[in-house]
Amino acid sequence: MFLYFSNHRISSGTRSPPPIERFDATMNILFLCTGNSCRSILAEATFNHLAPPGWKAMSAGSQPTGQVNPRSIALLAREGIATDGCRSKSWDDLPVTPDIVVTVCASAAGETCPAYLGPALRSHWGVEDPAHATGTDAEIDAAFTTAYRILRARVEAFLALPLGNLQRDRPGLKAELDRIGALVPHEGNDA
Repeated sequence: MFLYFSNHRISSGTRSPPPIERFDATMNILFLCTGNSCRSILAEATFNHLAPPGWKAMSAGSQPTGQVNPRSIALLAREGIATDGCRSKSWDDLPVTPDIVVTVCASAAGETCPAYLGPALRSHWGVEDPAHATGTDAEIDAAFTTAYRILRARVEAFLALPLGNLQRDRPGLKAELDRIGALVPHEGNDA
């Protein structure tokens, strides 16, 4: 399925044919982590909440814990983001082959993706693991909130890209994904 955008008028005032600018209206993004209980779940749910129709995120782990961290679910609920279907699962259980694979933890970044991921574009958006946070409940919740804000800012930056152009420019899209992986929201930013 392709979407075409045209507001260009030729000199006679009639509409011109659809321009070259178009983008594939479907995209499957995999957020990959080792345990698939916190960061990749936060990224998946946030992406699906913000993405245009036809764009779908999924998450998986190379060594899934088998359960989603309850603090991740609670945080997403506070943010008004649906958690239906969020579950910790293996990268062997993906329903579709992803177009883009984004690793969100340091241990997953060095792993070799399974062969069935084929020509998927890969990027790393490392985020500290809030599941390993220690301290008071407030301090642990703050670690989850920080991870969420970083991931949300990155998802928003990705969705703000000129995706119609970048889908045809894989090296450009890879460069943008890698640039986004270094973004960190400023204190007080609600992103």
